[in-house]
Amino acid sequence: MSNTVPIVTLQDRFFYGNTFFISPLTTSHLFLPFFFGIITTYFAIMNVRNVPSELRNLIDSEETDFIIKSKRNSPRKKGLGLLFFSILWLGFVSLFVVAFLGPLLMGKEVHFTTNNVPTSGSLENWEPVLVPSIIIGVFVLVGLAMFIGALVLLLQKGGYFAGTATRLIKYRKGKITVTDWEQFSGNIEMKAKGMYGDLSFELRTGKMKSKKNSGHRFVPNIIHMSGIRNVFEIEKKCRIRIKENDPTPTAG
Repeated sequence: MSNTVPIVTLQDRFFYGNTFFISPLTTSHLFLPFFFGIITTYFAIMNVRNVPSELRNLIDSEETDFIIKSKRNSPRKKGLGLLFFSILWLGFVSLFVVAFLGPLLMGKEVHFTTNNVPTSGSLENWEPVLVPSIIIGVFVLVGLAMFIGALVLLLQKGGYFAGTATRLIKYRKGKITVTDWEQFSGNIEMKAKGMYGDLSFELRTGKMKSKKNSGHRFVPNIIHMSGIRNVFEIEKKCRIRIKENDPTPTAG
């Protein structure tokens, strides 16, 4: 008679919504599945124990499909894009800083043209260079603000997401955002690498933005889950709930 592995369950089923188990296996193929099951169960239990009390109280007795914690608050590509643009911006502005303000800081005169009139300025005669210096300074501050903003996006830690039959709940640093599944459009973008990945959900709500040659365009609001574990399973569960709660009538 072959030995079997006992079922391993999460006692706190309410907070995770799933039962972890290892199927009966013969002893010759036991070690790796058993080890994987123990590790998976450990992370699930730790995830349940770390759920903030505010989120637990909000969920109350409502059964959950999942509770996960994201590594980041925003997708990495968003922060990297802003970081790259800010570096280009600062690099371009630095040319004017060196060409215009550099000589001033060294006590030399700066010669330039204002309204087709040759003008010069220096630290002693600072009035002609005041306005150009302020304009350059503003551009530098804008570049620094974008650079700092990019670092914040890249370093911001994520929050908790809880999915139930009717809604998606996000908790991060004491702030709770609840979005009903019926508000989701069904458009989901997924980026996965191994067991981890990012999910981006389009909502039916958004804003109208205008462009010069393309008129007005609707830009939907986005909910990001960045750096989450078991991304394929979470995407599947979310898609099912979105379809179940779709308010649009189906063709009969």
